[in-house]
Amino acid sequence: MALIFHVSAESNPMPELTEHVWDKLLHLTEYTVLAVLLARALIGERLPVLTAIVLAVLLTSAYGATDEYHQLFVPMRSSDVHDWLADTIGGSIGALCYAALRRFDATAAWVAGRR
Repeated sequence: MALIFHVSAESNPMPELTEHVWDKLLHLTEYTVLAVLLARALIGERLPVLTAIVLAVLLTSAYGATDEYHQLFVPMRSSDVHDWLADTIGGSIGALCYAALRRFDATAAWVAGRR
């Protein structure tokens, strides 16, 4: 979250990258990673998996909204609802992928234990 905040506070972050990559893809990627980390942390706190996944998506979306609001105050930046939607979609992808990987690992461990 601190890294996202830092990059959002810059007027023209990573110009070489943003010239060649669609900015919504960058939003999807960074918020996918954030949701994976949040889901992992919440599950590590012994929350039920479904609760942790839903909470990770909600927290990621909320942080995306605050990030867009923050950008209103940064010179040469703007707030965009489409960026927030990309953040929320990325958060959903990250949380669901993390849940799927956990389930896959649990299934693989169960199969290995049956042999």
